[in-house]
Amino acid sequence: MTQPTFFIPHGGGPCFFMDPSDPDRPHSDPMWHPMQEYLAGLIAGLPERPRAILLVSGHWEEAAFTVHGGEGPPLFFDYHGFPPHTYQLRWDAPGAPDLAHRAADLLHDAGFATREETARGWDHGVFIPMKVALPDADIPIAQLSLRHDLDSAAHIAAGRALAPLRDEGVLIIGSGMSFHNLRVRGPQAIAPSTAWDDALIKAVTDPDPQARAIRVAAWDQLPHARFAHPREEHLLPLMVALGAGGDDAATCTHRSSVMGWSVSGYRFG
Repeated sequence: MTQPTFFIPHGGGPCFFMDPSDPDRPHSDPMWHPMQEYLAGLIAGLPERPRAILLVSGHWEEAAFTVHGGEGPPLFFDYHGFPPHTYQLRWDAPGAPDLAHRAADLLHDAGFATREETARGWDHGVFIPMKVALPDADIPIAQLSLRHDLDSAAHIAAGRALAPLRDEGVLIIGSGMSFHNLRVRGPQAIAPSTAWDDALIKAVTDPDPQARAIRVAAWDQLPHARFAHPREEHLLPLMVALGAGGDDAATCTHRSSVMGWSVSGYRFG
């Protein structure tokens, strides 16, 4: 059965695990609850359990698309200024080297320069949302980098190249944030972030797949685009998920408000 693809919000730092005294909702701020609940239901809503996950995070960039082919990557705590216990979190999912090789081959065959590596740990764009979605850490994962030129069309094309994985039991996930401007939060963010998110939702859910790809690739022409993304690395995982989604229907599967930001998530297929 063909797996869908997703673009998910991964929150802010270790936001879902800020309060170690509460095992069910281990964070203190209820604004994160809707996002946590969305992520917690991600796998249960699939047509069947995936055999593996290919995840592209907004926190890893390389000159060429790079896949992590390690057997059991450590966690890379690439956030700063949080409570000490958040640097002792565990999430011990197995790596997926066979999937990493397969993804690299698909990208190479599509004309992309591609690298494989085994040394880097999983950044918080991987282990924070997946610790919520897969608390038992029982599905193998391979991570894919962004390309640091942040070319929207290239990331959509890379997603298209990876689409055959969906028929091989692989769930493709783009992990980022649909709004990512850390310099603004609170009431001043509400109106422009909502206008941006409204426009993004319309572009992503365009029923014409070709028009959808064109509109989303030109994301910086949408209202308040550079207010929402002074730099677009947290939006680029959406491009990969959209490309891999092909002609399948796109739906907005999550929308919540955190720190005055309107934040959305999407499913293709």
